[in-house]
Amino acid sequence: MVDADSCPVKEEIVEITLDFGIDVVFVASYNHVPNEPLGGVWHFVDSDKEAADLFIMNHVNANDVVVTQDIGLASTLLSKKVHVLNPRGIPYEEKDIESALHMRYLSAKARRQGKYGKGPKPFTSEDRIQFQKNFIKILSKIKGIPSFLTNNS
Repeated sequence: MVDADSCPVKEEIVEITLDFGIDVVFVASYNHVPNEPLGGVWHFVDSDKEAADLFIMNHVNANDVVVTQDIGLASTLLSKKVHVLNPRGIPYEEKDIESALHMRYLSAKARRQGKYGKGPKPFTSEDRIQFQKNFIKILSKIKGIPSFLTNNS
């Protein structure tokens, strides 16, 4: 399942899931309806701040894979035994999520005080490659495919 509103790797997700024979579900707000959906199943939700997150939380199962940039959503999904990966290819893991949530809190607090950082670094081709590699690795593990067969060890 993909938190699709601001996901820069939708095309890669469609391509890789097709290779694995896996259905992909994109969840986006009505404000982000694509002119030409890439493939997969699309579910559109209200534009409320947490609508896509709530849809994902209510429709995901243990051992599913979710792609999201939302650390709060990732935290909730990890407790449901869901594999969570951000669009840069970095997997969210239980051991790291508490510090990630704390950093998110501190950043929000600083923004409320008028202190603005540089924002996220630009999305690069290296990020795209890392995403593809780690997404394939997760899907291979779930499908029981040895890593040497996917050339992504």
